[in-house]
Amino acid sequence: MKLKKVGKRKTTDEKLGVVKRYRLMDITKWNKKFQNIDNITNIFSNVISSKELKGYEIDINGEIRMLSTGNYDNKTNIDKFYVGEVIAIPSGGQINGSNNIKYHNGKFVNSGNLIASSLDNTKYSIKYIWYWMKQNKNLLQTMYRGSGIQHPDMIQILNVVIPIPPIEVQNKIVEILDKFTKLEAELEAELEARKKQYEYYRKKLLTFDEKLGGVVKIKDIFMIGRGRVLSKEYIRMNIGEYPIFSSQTENNGVFGKINTYDFDGEYLTWTTDGANAGTIFFRNGKFNCTNVCGTLKLKEQKNNLKYLFYILSINAKKYVNYATSNPKLMNNIMSEVIIPIPPIEVQNKIVEILDKFEILTNSSTEGLLKEIELRHKQYEYYRNKLLTFKS
Repeated sequence: MKLKKVGKRKTTDEKLGVVKRYRLMDITKWNKKFQNIDNITNIFSNVISSKELKGYEIDINGEIRMLSTGNYDNKTNIDKFYVGEVIAIPSGGQINGSNNIKYHNGKFVNSGNLIASSLDNTKYSIKYIWYWMKQNKNLLQTMYRGSGIQHPDMIQILNVVIPIPPIEVQNKIVEILDKFTKLEAELEAELEARKKQYEYYRKKLLTFDEKLGGVVKIKDIFMIGRGRVLSKEYIRMNIGEYPIFSSQTENNGVFGKINTYDFDGEYLTWTTDGANAGTIFFRNGKFNCTNVCGTLKLKEQKNNLKYLFYILSINAKKYVNYATSNPKLMNNIMSEVIIPIPPIEVQNKIVEILDKFEILTNSSTEGLLKEIELRHKQYEYYRNKLLTFKS
């Protein structure tokens, strides 16, 4: 029998065609000329202030994207804008955040970003470059300098070398990664819809004629307290079973655990300082609080504490002082917070409904969060595979 001659099996890179490597500055053009760099510029030169950007009226159905340097990401409709397929990186701050390297194709206004577009769309896909930069955001972060607000060293960034396969391969990689990104976005949109649905019905249930029972100030029905300073060293030396609640909202606010407790029973606690100021928690059992955590204990058992938790979760945020860089809701202000008090039968019914709704929402939310995490890991795996080439 005559054996068929088998040729040498092609490597992955050979199947992809010739993978060339270019400096970022050789395949992009930017919205400004950088000092000591002979980079190519384009027309996207106008940059507005963050204050001006946030002053534009938000229109979720608007055609113009507002490109900021952080997580502020909205749409508007104004007369002056640019059009293009671009990448935006922050001119100051962090580049390795979850949404700090932005891609956009269409109309936009820009605040505080450096804007790049492809030098030649027939050779270099700007979206492929964006995916590569997202994969290597931690490397790019090392090229930001400064002790306070960090700024990019554009000499370093523009000299970063990027693997560039043929344009057909770039487009195919983008197509595959877009599908993963779209699926993750759809799951996140579903999660957000569930949360909004819960918030909508909670607000409807907690909005009623004040004549139904009248209103009270927090100081009229609660004993108002606060936690104490608990250092990390103290916690380390006194590890135990009783939780310490702090200003954080992750992990239900648990900061650590020690072998003693300051509070025992049913309480409401709230975050007094920081980004989460005014966040309310329902507590039951033996626990401790740090000095940035306020406590509320009913003077008399005439009201349903869970109802008060639900209503205060809405009303407390209205009293937070956002005038400083560190938002606050201190004890003296909390004492003046006004809440409606319907008859106890109504309170109990509201709690019954919201408890069931919360269990249902949390159950579906937990499933969605796991699915999002799984899809994100899957996306990162394939992104790393697709964007990694042999030297």
